[in-house]
Amino acid sequence: MTAVPSFEPLTPADAGIVAAQLGREPRGVAGVAWRCACGKPGVVATNPRLPDGTPFPTTYYLTCPRAASGCSTLEAEGLMTELAGRLAAEPDLAAGYERAHAAYLADRAELGTVAEIEGISAGGMPTRVKCLHVLAGHALAAGPGVNPLGDVILARLGEFWARPCLNGHDSPEAQDPSDE
Repeated sequence: MTAVPSFEPLTPADAGIVAAQLGREPRGVAGVAWRCACGKPGVVATNPRLPDGTPFPTTYYLTCPRAASGCSTLEAEGLMTELAGRLAAEPDLAAGYERAHAAYLADRAELGTVAEIEGISAGGMPTRVKCLHVLAGHALAAGPGVNPLGDVILARLGEFWARPCLNGHDSPEAQDPSDE
């Protein structure tokens, strides 16, 4: 198991970028867990309890619009079903996914414990595939080799970060059509 990833503090500029990415103010952010090559936050680490007291199991929250859009496309194309089938058929993959679950829980425990979500990670881990966004966010934050399904998702997404963000925004609406 790898060490708990360190998080960069969320600066006021980062908070503004994340708010624009999400279309709302971010809640309970512990820090930036992964940055895009352009320097913008792409995954934030979220505290296990939101400021209003709500338990929140999603430690790694994917904010990059390109990655999030790509995950939605992969979900629509049936990747969740494909990965669930692979979990059932490939014991080594299932064991790696179980380890990813444990790593996710260990990372969250470093941020605090919340009895209501004890033992619950996110994205369907350790036995189901419920949300590609969460698994991709975990893989980006923790690095290659920690979440095998997250690694598969990132491989399918390709280099979504390769094109620089335009006009200070990273959303499909802000992209120059000639850059597509």
